[in-house]
Amino acid sequence: MSQAIDASVVGADAAAPPVRSIRARRVDLAYPSGLPRHFVQGDIGMSHVVAMLSAVFPEGEDFFVRTVRNHRSDIDDPVLKGAVAGFIGQEAMHGREHRTFNDALARLGYPTRFIDGLTGRGLRFAERILPTKVQLAITAALEHYTASLAELLLESPDARELLDIPEVRSLFLWHALEESEHKAVAFDVYRHAGGSERVRRWVMDATTVGFLVGVLAAVLLSVLLDREARRHPFATGRSLWALRRSPWLTRAMAGRIRAYNRVGFHPDDFDNAELTERWRVELFGPGAVLAGSAVAS
Repeated sequence: MSQAIDASVVGADAAAPPVRSIRARRVDLAYPSGLPRHFVQGDIGMSHVVAMLSAVFPEGEDFFVRTVRNHRSDIDDPVLKGAVAGFIGQEAMHGREHRTFNDALARLGYPTRFIDGLTGRGLRFAERILPTKVQLAITAALEHYTASLAELLLESPDARELLDIPEVRSLFLWHALEESEHKAVAFDVYRHAGGSERVRRWVMDATTVGFLVGVLAAVLLSVLLDREARRHPFATGRSLWALRRSPWLTRAMAGRIRAYNRVGFHPDDFDNAELTERWRVELFGPGAVLAGSAVAS
């Protein structure tokens, strides 16, 4: 658990970050030529949700890297420096692999390239007008979202069962593991840079609105462009309505997201050491499904 910290400013005097095992793993995944149009158990709504989340990852990961690099030269803590190097390597690999997956989705008719371009333009505009510390606060907020979703995937058999195509499941499990490993890095850099608690919490509120509205708009656009979804409006409507029962949309998940705005919050308040160690073995241990396709950098 993190120690109590000042409610206004958290700077270099805060507790030093713990030693983390963060290393980039270069995986090489290929997606079957027969990847079905609705690749999440044939479900229209969930397939579009997963596709649109993947669509925003490459530009999002690049933004995360840039915002952390803006403050890299200010870091004098060797442990945090090492964590930042691992963070940058992992995020670069995530962007690379999701671009490959997004190309496969684009061939199926998903608007991943359009959403990718729109995301990039929006984030570059934010970089032009916002102070670098606010940009870093946005990254820390979004990292809380990705880590929360990642750890749910790692913890919940129901969530994993939705990804019934092995290559797609491998992509998201690998991504989830590494998001869990580096979930506190951007937060710690923000804290090290003297980021304000008030700004951190305000940015989380604004980021939540932007993230949810953006994903919802992307999903609706993607569904509207789906000929099969338009041909079967009642089935599509039922599928979208059923999303409210998704393992991702629970009170527990909402509570975890809201926890970020507690005064003194730290990502390590949610202990994931046992979870990440188990999945390192599951994915990259001897004989594991990804062990032969990954190269540790």
